Amino acid sequence: MAAGTQDAENVEQAAAALRAADPVLAGLIDTYGVDGMSHPRRGRPSDRYGVLVRAIVGQQLSTRAADAIYGRLVERFGGRPPTPEEVLADDPEELRVSAGLSHAKVAYLRSLAEHVLDGSLQLNKLGRLRDEEVIAELVSVKGIGLWSAQIFLMFNLHRPDVVAAGDLGIRRAVMVAYGLDRMPTQSEVVELAEKWRPYRTLACLLLWRSLHAAPI
Repeated sequence: MAAGTQDAENVEQAAAALRAADPVLAGLIDTYGVDGMSHPRRGRPSDRYGVLVRAIVGQQLSTRAADAIYGRLVERFGGRPPTPEEVLADDPEELRVSAGLSHAKVAYLRSLAEHVLDGSLQLNKLGRLRDEEVIAELVSVKGIGLWSAQIFLMFNLHRPDVVAAGDLGIRRAVMVAYGLDRMPTQSEVVELAEKWRPYRTLACLLLWRSLHAAPI
């Protein structure tokens, strides 16, 4: 089982390793620091459903657009993420219009709710699985892709060695930080990130911070 990321002392250790491995990341650490990037505890199992709802809402959207839509969604449910029961009880079209969701994302939210309620996705067990096993469990749900699974690993399970190579913010941050003349492909980010192991999550957090564009 992979260890969860990192208390403040371990974050400093990870930052030192990244600084030694990559001079560009060393510059980002000097400029932006790693304050606030430690996670004193993993997200509670009770938080996991809400994290996945947030990830589905935010797929393929800018941070600003995702924040706005998610804000309207939780407003509909009294300022909190809806429960699986509430998602399935709600009228799909009314939910879509009130939050500004696409038809597809309403279907994905309903699929997630169904998987949780019928037991085919057991969120309380995910913390005991390896990263690749967590991803396999999550992507079996319609509408949860690799990006959403990686975001879940980073922000709920706090796994230390995850790279969201397909994330638009990560790719843009790499382009800016490394002075590239075009945005790198996902494969190019994966190749670049090899030098960041076993602290690729912290590297991603630094890259997002450099553009003020963390996904959640």
